Amino acid sequence: MNVAVIGASADRKKYGNKAVRAWIAAGHSVYPVNPKENEIEGIRCYKSISEIPVNVDVATLYLPPSAAVLALDQIAEKKVGLVYVNPGVESPELSAKGKTLKLRLINACSILAAGQDPEKL
Repeated sequence: MNVAVIGASADRKKYGNKAVRAWIAAGHSVYPVNPKENEIEGIRCYKSISEIPVNVDVATLYLPPSAAVLALDQIAEKKVGLVYVNPGVESPELSAKGKTLKLRLINACSILAAGQDPEKL
């Protein structure tokens, strides 16, 4: 599976970094997305999900709610099958826009979904 971690972080203490490591550990191809980074965990980092050169099966959001709402358009254009809305990212605006764009949003911790304990990463 190809997984985009939107809001990925180079800081290993942040959940946006732990998610990168969790999905890698689960055996998936991971595409970090952060316009301020060039590389995260030794993997090329993309400025936006639109730049990822392959189909994306899963996107996981580690952004402030207002930025997450803005990211949904590109996620929809990329035809991502499943979007994890991690704790702290959810908002009524995000849910409404996700429905309008016919995205499959799941309010859950994607690190746990990848089979990892975020406290142990």
